[in-house]
Amino acid sequence: MENIKAKEFSKNYLDELKKVLDSAERDLLVNIEKIAVLLQETKNKKNQIFMMGNGGSASTASHFAEDLAKGTIVGDSLRFKVISLADNIPGILAWANDSSYEDIFIEQLKNLMEPGDVVIGISGSGNSKNVIKAIEYANQKGGTTVGFSGYDGGKLIKTAKFNIYAPIFNMQKAEDIHMIVAHILVSLLLEIEKNK
Repeated sequence: MENIKAKEFSKNYLDELKKVLDSAERDLLVNIEKIAVLLQETKNKKNQIFMMGNGGSASTASHFAEDLAKGTIVGDSLRFKVISLADNIPGILAWANDSSYEDIFIEQLKNLMEPGDVVIGISGSGNSKNVIKAIEYANQKGGTTVGFSGYDGGKLIKTAKFNIYAPIFNMQKAEDIHMIVAHILVSLLLEIEKNK
C-alpha cells in the first residue's frame, strides 16, 4: 500500500463509475422501465424468467434471481418464477464435459423454456459464446430476451431484444452497473406490488 494511495485510487474509481452512470442515465432509465414492464407482465402470465452469465456475471445472475424471487413478495402476492442457469453446477459440468462449454446454458433452456418466457443474458464483454447461443435459441423459440453488457456491447447488444448497456471498457465497473440496475429493478417491482 506504500506506493498506492488507497483513498485516491478509491475516489478515482467512484468518480469514473459516477461519470459512466451520468453518461448512460437517459438510456438506462428508458430501458429499466421497459424491462420492469416486461418482467411484471411475465409474472402476471405465470411465465418463467431465466438468467445466466459467467464469472462475476454468473454471480450477478444468481443475486438478481434470488432478489427477484424473494425481494418482491408482498403478503400472498403472485411470485416471480425465476431461475439462474448459472446455479446448476452438475448440469453445467455435464454439458461442458460431454459436449462443449458453449452449450451449458442453451441445453438447460431446451429442457425448461417455453414460449413467452424471458431469458436474461449477462456478459461484461457482450461476447460470451454460451450466453449468445442461449439468447439466439430463446429468440428462435418464442422467448423474450434481455442483455446486460458492457464494453462496446458486443454481439449481445445486437442479439437481445431489450438491453442494459454499461458503456465502459472495464469489467468491474460494467459489473457494478449491472448490479445497480438489478437492484433498481427489484426495488421498482416491489414498489409496484406494494401499490396494487
